[in-house]
Amino acid sequence: MPSADPALQTLLARSSALHGHLCPRQILGVRLALAAGRALGLAFPRMDKRVLVFVETDGCFADGVAVASGCWLGRRTMRLVDHGKVAATFVDTKTGKAVRVAPRTDVRQRVKDSRPEGQKRYDAYLQAYQEWPDGDILTVQGVEMKLDIPGIVSVHGKRVVCQACQEEIINEREVVQDGRVLCAACAGNSYFRPA
Repeated sequence: MPSADPALQTLLARSSALHGHLCPRQILGVRLALAAGRALGLAFPRMDKRVLVFVETDGCFADGVAVASGCWLGRRTMRLVDHGKVAATFVDTKTGKAVRVAPRTDVRQRVKDSRPEGQKRYDAYLQAYQEWPDGDILTVQGVEMKLDIPGIVSVHGKRVVCQACQEEIINEREVVQDGRVLCAACAGNSYFRPA
């Protein structure tokens, strides 16, 4: 049985349409983002670039976070820090206030233990994650960021050319090494190797 909260249902419908189906992690992503917005005192979803979110896993969870927060990779307001965790940190770039929101560590077991006889676990997760109160599902923790948030946000429109490979570098991601302007790959921090 879905939640009676029409705003939640609208966001879940958007996430489902984007993702192709509704799953428990999408619901967690939506619920988690909405809880972060309340903790930061900001309305979600946002259309501006005031909030920067760091999701700790990809997939359906990240889609739920994006739909509910308005933060997207394409808007440069979402970053993937792949720790393999269903969790995210939301930063108010105006105030510097940040909160990390994650499911309670015991929530999956409590859902399994409380499901009616014969109900599949998957369906129990779908139902509980929509209906249970935030406090029964989520933890919200204030955090201090170790990253240079203004550096991550950077300045739109800045462009330079790597002096080694001649490729354009945007968003102030260049590295100055031995007096040369280089891209991260030419500076030795590449995720690939030419074949």
